[in-house]
Amino acid sequence: MAGGMIVSGGAGGVEYEGKITFYVIICGIVAATGGLMFGYDIGISGGVTAMDDFLKDFFSSVYNKRIEARENNYCKYDNQILQLFTSSLYLAALVASFFASKVCTKYGRKVTMQIASIFFIGGVILTAGAKMLSMLIVGRLLLGIGVGFANQAVPLFLSEIAPVAYRGALNILFQLNVTIGIFIANIVNYLTVDVHPYGWRISLGLAGVPAMILCLGSLLITETPTSLVEREYFDEGKKILKLIRGTDNVEAEYKELVEACSEAREVKHPFRNLMKRKSRPQLVIAIAMQVFQQFTGINAIMFYAPVLFQTIGFKSDASLFSAVVTGIVNVGSTIVSVFLVDSVGRKFLLLQACVQMFITQTAIGVILAVNLNAINTLTPHVAVLVVILVCMFVMSFAWSWGPLGWLIPSETFPLETRAAGFAFAVSSNMLFTFIIAQAFLSMMCTMQSGIFFFFAAWIVIMTFFTVFFIPETKGVPIDEMVDKVWRQHWYWKRFMDDDGKDNSGVGDHRT
Repeated sequence: MAGGMIVSGGAGGVEYEGKITFYVIICGIVAATGGLMFGYDIGISGGVTAMDDFLKDFFSSVYNKRIEARENNYCKYDNQILQLFTSSLYLAALVASFFASKVCTKYGRKVTMQIASIFFIGGVILTAGAKMLSMLIVGRLLLGIGVGFANQAVPLFLSEIAPVAYRGALNILFQLNVTIGIFIANIVNYLTVDVHPYGWRISLGLAGVPAMILCLGSLLITETPTSLVEREYFDEGKKILKLIRGTDNVEAEYKELVEACSEAREVKHPFRNLMKRKSRPQLVIAIAMQVFQQFTGINAIMFYAPVLFQTIGFKSDASLFSAVVTGIVNVGSTIVSVFLVDSVGRKFLLLQACVQMFITQTAIGVILAVNLNAINTLTPHVAVLVVILVCMFVMSFAWSWGPLGWLIPSETFPLETRAAGFAFAVSSNMLFTFIIAQAFLSMMCTMQSGIFFFFAAWIVIMTFFTVFFIPETKGVPIDEMVDKVWRQHWYWKRFMDDDGKDNSGVGDHRT
């Protein structure tokens, strides 16, 4: 539904006019389906790797080890090839994100999303129909390319079509769809676990549904005005700006956009420009947020939730049901972020979550250290308490580091380095997601309950980083971040003077 007229600050205090139009909402929902693809895959892989039929077909040694009597609780699933099934996707996404950056700049955000859906559909066909391990891994690599392209294009698309006053809420549609995808995947796994012998094929095959929605839906939505003007489609860019703002009074915003794109076109090597001193604040924060996001331990829990719950004593069905519960919490808490991010601000949400995540991770570690050894199981009451703590941890992550890890990098880079800078953010996320996915089961085998203290220690580090180095970006137009954010920050302002030049992007386009 269309919202009322809003105004947002522009250059020199000029107000931009616009409203949340029905068309913008539709564009946002379609684009954010890229997050649905990503989330479904995060949720589905952990459940599938806990299914007996899947393990028998591809990882018989893991299956045999898991059913052995008195097998070490923490080491049931410790297998590097099994972990590669989950992690290979993120390695492919890491590489793909840099190619996606160039496609995003040269051909637009919309085309990049279409390419993402095509690769993802190809990966679904291979994984769901896999007859041998090599087909499974190649399929995961194709899925990873799709994820790399989608995660590059979708947050940029959402940030660029949103009115500044609602940029945070609209951008979080991506993360909301990630959580919905995880939730749907958990339900699918719960329903297919007893469908023998091909339940796992149904689970993997249904990943094609969000990919088809993105593929067909992206034919119906517009390109962003930023991308159109950047590629010198000026009349079309202005027309689309009027359409998404719901008003003809877009002259001030359009003029600012044209000027920013003109300056960006002078930058012939955006990745090289990204290495300049003036780009360091945005780049450091973009990469750091991805590292911290993964070292909260969230994806270790989301990838392997059924495995984790089986470790503490749940049966297969109960562990999958517990994963469904955490999925519900994940979705609901992300919705909370949609309503709070543009009112209370980014920094408050990040810091509040750090406190809650530290308490819950530490508590889980203590409970497991005291109550779970290599061969016993937790009592029902203690096991339920662990699930509650996991839900509290997921809750705090979902309204903070989950969505803001994508939002803040998408809104802080100037246009001339935006696609390149966000490519570094995506690739960093994929790299550390790969590391966690590949290492978690082995870490759990080696560190046992200590793995939760490991993640808690990282949360302490990210808390201090947030306090001192992450600025508040609520309500600041994207193209005014330099003057209103970076030049005002106690530490980052020193990077805004490079050889005496104005580093807002004007007059320094040397390559």
